[in-house]
Amino acid sequence: MIEAIFIVYCAFIGVTILVALANFLSAPRLNKKQAKDHSKKISVCIPARNEEHNITNILHDILNQTYPDIEIFVLDDNSEDSTYRIVSSIRKLNKSVNLISGKPLPPGWTGKNWACCQLSQKAQGDILFFIDADTRLSSWAVESAAAYMNEYSLGMLSVFPSQLMLTLSERLIVPIMDWILLAFLPLRMVYLSPWLSFVAANGQFIAVTKKAYKKIGGHESVANMVVEDMELARNVKKHSLQMMTFVGYNGVKCRMYKSFSDAFTGFTKNFFPGFNTSPLMFALMLIFLNVLFTLPFILLFFLKEFVLIVFLILLQRVFISRSNKQNFLFNVILHPVQMIIMTLIGLNSMHKSAKGKLKWKGRHL
Repeated sequence: MIEAIFIVYCAFIGVTILVALANFLSAPRLNKKQAKDHSKKISVCIPARNEEHNITNILHDILNQTYPDIEIFVLDDNSEDSTYRIVSSIRKLNKSVNLISGKPLPPGWTGKNWACCQLSQKAQGDILFFIDADTRLSSWAVESAAAYMNEYSLGMLSVFPSQLMLTLSERLIVPIMDWILLAFLPLRMVYLSPWLSFVAANGQFIAVTKKAYKKIGGHESVANMVVEDMELARNVKKHSLQMMTFVGYNGVKCRMYKSFSDAFTGFTKNFFPGFNTSPLMFALMLIFLNVLFTLPFILLFFLKEFVLIVFLILLQRVFISRSNKQNFLFNVILHPVQMIIMTLIGLNSMHKSAKGKLKWKGRHL
């Protein structure tokens, strides 16, 4: 009986190790790449709500991009801090920065989707870059993305930024979401396969041609979606357009959250809605993940055979950590605790979704 259980564990974890290894070896990385064609105009669109601590940095990064023809639009989404004043001051020094005052949120829209929709209406570029205010870009990030889009004839390109983490609170939560992505989805298949099951996108950095954006219906098509990035990606595939998803590596970075409560709330907002499934299936998924990746750390104290299982799980964490430039020692040591916190976030996300209580930046979603 124990041997049979051991074999099942090895089989399941072996598959995820192969996926993690495939991502370590072949996941598309946004490396420095010079665009051969600079004729296309690029519009960088930044939705900003209460971003006074981030907006200066991202605007500085965009103003120092190597790509020559960039227009910048910042939409102040009814901020309650100094976001508008800061952007207005920067605009006085550089007229390529355009500042838009967001219109009131209409029924049936989430705040970010409505902000991006308004930005798209102002943007004149051939390629639209939707970039979150807390993202940081290397000077060549936009040009490299444009080069990859041209080389692979992409309608859409998205990047999962390398996550910057400075506190224990961040390390307890942020890495586990990258783990879910890179342990179960070979990122190369997002480009190679037309199947909707092979889809991934991150709203922190999305580039889409104006033609593709119009074809899929823009943000209007995902107006009320909390996890709009994944839905946009699905729409791209439904319209038989090519897309590719990268890890940011040295090109795109982000420090998403600075406290445990912010990280817990932020991932609660996205976790259950992001899987686009029923509460029953989501709950079964959480059970499955814990049986597979948490229970072995308990069984290790009773069955010596599980030393190998635990080793394989931690080896998988090493591959994934190296894929997105995270410190693998932290992820190896903290893995069981991260899994428990992930489960709590999942249950909280499912509960708040059912009650209509998901909330972000002072708004109900």
